[in-house]
Amino acid sequence: MKFIIIGKNIEVTEGLRAAVEDKIGKLEKYFTEETEVHVTLSVEKDRQKIEVTIPVKGSIIRSEQVSSDMYVSIDLVEEIIERQLKKYKNKLVDKQQSAGFFRQEFVEKDYMDDEEVQISRTKKFDIKPMYPEDACVQMELLGHNFFVFCNAETDQVNVVYKRKGNTYGLIEPEN
Repeated sequence: MKFIIIGKNIEVTEGLRAAVEDKIGKLEKYFTEETEVHVTLSVEKDRQKIEVTIPVKGSIIRSEQVSSDMYVSIDLVEEIIERQLKKYKNKLVDKQQSAGFFRQEFVEKDYMDDEEVQISRTKKFDIKPMYPEDACVQMELLGHNFFVFCNAETDQVNVVYKRKGNTYGLIEPEN
């Protein structure tokens, strides 16, 4: 695996580089030597954040973790990516994708789907046209952290969601 490590508001010391390469290097049992691993270490106030992105053909394996200690964040992110790999192995390495990024042992091994996706509840509701600002107000009134609505300006289904720092996000389709 080839590591591309950058730092934002933090110097990537040899100790940090070694910790990243050692911990995330444990994932090399899944990937070929040519696989690139993009790692961004950043610090905001007392938040130590690591973002790991592994582009593979047709997909991206990504995780970010935040804690008060960068070494703890590094440990957490490796566990999350390994869990993702085992959970979504069949989707990552299906007949339509090239398994060229993955080691043959990983492709051939069956992993137990210990966290199978299971929809436990279905809700139906009437989607009324409204403006995104009104949707944010409605979301707050309901006490939810997201809200699905029909955008009165575009006549398309959109989602507003609550972000960190008491701001809001809007998801709208591209087409």
